[in-house]
Amino acid sequence: MHLEIEAEACTGCRICETFCSLHHEGVIWVEQARIRILAQDDGGPFLPTACHQCDDAPCAAACPVEAITVDSRTGAVLVDLDECLFCGDCAHACPYAAVFLDEERELTLICDLCGGEPRCVPVCPKDVIRIMPGAGP
Repeated sequence: MHLEIEAEACTGCRICETFCSLHHEGVIWVEQARIRILAQDDGGPFLPTACHQCDDAPCAAACPVEAITVDSRTGAVLVDLDECLFCGDCAHACPYAAVFLDEERELTLICDLCGGEPRCVPVCPKDVIRIMPGAGP
């Protein structure tokens, strides 16, 4: 599965980032969300950005220690943080700029589809984010 995002309909409310960070970090910390809302300014336009769960996973191919794998059940790209060198090769390889690097904690953050139940999907008030079967582009 992968997330399909209709960027043109995004209002920039950032609810998806809020729920993502709450799920992964246990607190609301949108800078640590695995989905990000990028914008030129507060008025938009807004561009929700998350891992496309690519079929060929260029981020995984770029990893020198094979710390990035694809979950066989969900198709989600997963980072083994114990193995990750935090070199940034995966972020440079991602064609969608959807690999986020937490410089302070030296963590590589990629959408993991919340184990198959993405928290961002049901909370989006405009249905901008949908779960789709199969790998992304």
